[in-house]
Amino acid sequence: MLLKAILLGIIEGLTEFLPISSTGHLIIANKFINFSGNFANTFTVVIQTGAILAVIIYFRDKLFPNVKSSINREKIFSLWSKVIVGFIPAAFLGLLLDEYIELRFFNPKTVALALIFGALLLIYSEGRLKRGKVFSIEDISYKKAFIVGIIQCLALWPGMSRSASTIIGGLFLGFTREIAAEFSFFLAIPTLLGATAVKLYKSGFSFTTYEWIVTFVGTFASFIVALVVIAFFMSYIKKRSFNLFAYYRILLGLLVLLLS
Repeated sequence: MLLKAILLGIIEGLTEFLPISSTGHLIIANKFINFSGNFANTFTVVIQTGAILAVIIYFRDKLFPNVKSSINREKIFSLWSKVIVGFIPAAFLGLLLDEYIELRFFNPKTVALALIFGALLLIYSEGRLKRGKVFSIEDISYKKAFIVGIIQCLALWPGMSRSASTIIGGLFLGFTREIAAEFSFFLAIPTLLGATAVKLYKSGFSFTTYEWIVTFVGTFASFIVALVVIAFFMSYIKKRSFNLFAYYRILLGLLVLLLS
């Protein structure tokens, strides 16, 4: 099981912050390696904390700047306030629909459809970049943060991608690619930590010692890989569009439909 944990941790780290759906990839991978059951479902959510730790470390200067300055304190309050506002819609719907979605949508076919639908939205949103008006996190209003949070709810459909949904929302609202990606990363912190807390609570923390070890190994693998991917992604989008990820989503979605 340790090898499966490492493999899934790598997949999580590779896909969590790229707009290609980590949940969708993990669902597909779980089918191929025969990793299923209550522990598997909880495991695939908990290992997201490794990716979140990578975000916190990579963006530590923006998330936790020197608080001795009153200006920095105001920036911190403004940033985290907007993140919480954006988090509210997904938190509400996630708690309401979690079990229903897990029963009805956690299968390769629905993932494939979400991959293709999200790809088309991503391509369309790229065409709106010329209307960009938001060039920094400070330029994001609370209203826009909330709207991005609403659009993030699309990610409740496995395969749609939380990262893609928030980036699409940002692009539609006039964010630059870099700001759309950054806000997506920041919004992931409470969203994924909240999802992890809910999963662990529902599981009753009833893991065996070996299962805790497996979970730690998968989480650590996701952390290392995610740290590298974030650095690559932020460099990539400074000069290139998201279209390559959209084309990959379409190809993967079609392949999964054919195989399923």
